Amino acid sequence: MSAYRQNPLANIPPVVKNLLILNVICFLPYIVFSEDFYDKNFIQNLGVFYFNSPLFKPWQLVTYMFFHGGWAHIIFNMFALYSFGMVIEYALGSKKFFQFYFICGLGAIALQMIVQAYEVYALTGHIMLDLHKDIPVDAAGMKKLQEIYFGPMVGASGAIFGLLVAFGMLFPNAELMILFIPVPVKAKYIIPVYIVIEIGLGISQFTGDSVAHFAHLGGAIIGFILIKLWRVQRPNNFF
Repeated sequence: MSAYRQNPLANIPPVVKNLLILNVICFLPYIVFSEDFYDKNFIQNLGVFYFNSPLFKPWQLVTYMFFHGGWAHIIFNMFALYSFGMVIEYALGSKKFFQFYFICGLGAIALQMIVQAYEVYALTGHIMLDLHKDIPVDAAGMKKLQEIYFGPMVGASGAIFGLLVAFGMLFPNAELMILFIPVPVKAKYIIPVYIVIEIGLGISQFTGDSVAHFAHLGGAIIGFILIKLWRVQRPNNFF
C-alpha cells in the first residue's frame, strides 16, 4: 500500500513549498509557547516598523513576510499561497516567481510606509520625528503616532495580493468559489472587486481596523507592474 501513498508536498513547486515550510516554522513559537511570548520575542523584533521608529531594523523588510498575527491570518495566507502560488510558479518559472514574490512583498511595505509618512506629516508637518521632544498634537493624534511608530506589521498578505493580481491577469476566465457566493465567479471579475474593497477600507481605515490595507494594495500594484513589465503571457495549457 505504501507504494501508492504520495507525499502531499510532492506536486508543489519548490519555491511555494519552501515558502509554506518557512511560514509554518516561523509560526511554531505561537503554537508551542504562547501568543504573548511570540509577540515579545518574534513580532517585536522581526515584524516591520515605520522607518523612523526606534524599533525599525533593515532586516525587518524581509522577515515581516514570514510571521503572522494569529491562526486566521496564517491559514488564509498559506491557503492563498498554495492555491494561487503553485499556478503562478508554474507559469513564471521558479526563479522569476521567487523574484516576483519578494518584490511584491517589498512593494507592499513601501506603499504602507509612504502612507504612514503622509499621516505623520499631516499630524506634525514632518515625516521624521524626535520622540524625545514634545510633539504638539492632541490625544487622538498622539494615539495615531504611537500606532505608526510602535505598531509592527507582519504577514505575507502583500506578496499574496501580488499573486492574486497575477492570477487574474494570466487566467482571467478561471472560475473561483468565493465564501458566501454560491456560484463560481471568474477571476477577472472578483479580483478587481476585491482590490476596490481594499482601497475603500484603506481610505476609511475605521476605528479598530488593524489591517494594513495599503500594504495589500502595494503588493497588488507591484504585481500588476511586474506582469506587464516582464510581458508574461498566459500559458496555453492552463485553464
